[in-house]
Amino acid sequence: MATAKKAPAKKAPAKKAAPAKKVAAKKAAPAKKAAAKSAAPAKKVAAKAPAKTAAPAKKAAAKKVPAKKRTPNAAFMKALTLSPALAAVVGDKPLPRTEIVSKLWVYIKSKGLQDKVNKRMINADDKLKAVFGKPQVSMFEMAGLIGKHVK
Repeated sequence: MATAKKAPAKKAPAKKAAPAKKVAAKKAAPAKKAAAKSAAPAKKVAAKAPAKTAAPAKKAAAKKVPAKKRTPNAAFMKALTLSPALAAVVGDKPLPRTEIVSKLWVYIKSKGLQDKVNKRMINADDKLKAVFGKPQVSMFEMAGLIGKHVK
């Protein structure tokens, strides 16, 4: 007895049918080009492969031009006078802002003030509490809090 096979269940129609058609049309076009390329003689394909590998080598050689050295902005190098609270931590002579931040990090590392669990947080000791104004500060807000203590 011959049994009739059931037709496969139809999928629910997609909500956005129009974009799907465009994608399908775009996918079909490269397939035609690929078929045309495969019909080309093998000798031409072999000749093109070495030419393609030589082109990136020339580009890499051109990119090895030495980059210009950046000139530092004079505003960052200007020595600033420190408040007494900040001078107790980094020293009393005028320093540029970059040096102030560097010396603060040296102080923080030497005293072990970085939080053990969250390394982005700095636990302030008595000297740093006078500078920051709170017991724990994020490393990102540290530079902003220094601005209140320099002129």
